[in-house]
Amino acid sequence: MAKELKFVLLLDCYGELLTEHQRNIMGLYYCEDLSLSEIGNPLGITRQAVRALIKRTETLLLNYEEKLGFAERLGKMRGCFENLRETANEADPEIRERLITEIDKGLTLL
Repeated sequence: MAKELKFVLLLDCYGELLTEHQRNIMGLYYCEDLSLSEIGNPLGITRQAVRALIKRTETLLLNYEEKLGFAERLGKMRGCFENLRETANEADPEIRERLITEIDKGLTLL
């Protein structure tokens, strides 16, 4: 499950760097949870071809992350926002409300 989540996050970060075909196949496999056969049959390709494309694209996504590190940074930023939210809960009500509003805005920008 953690591996699947990792590739969903990598797709979110780097999906636009993939070809449309790669994005579609990866989305069907990781986001829609379709089997290799369910992906390949309508496209007229074998399940082995689908698996090979997925493996090549996984490697590509991992290479992007290794070089650019956006997904890791986004995860760290989300952690910082959650820490701020916990700290905001200790503040007086007026400040807490303003802080939580800004934290929520920041999280939507990620």
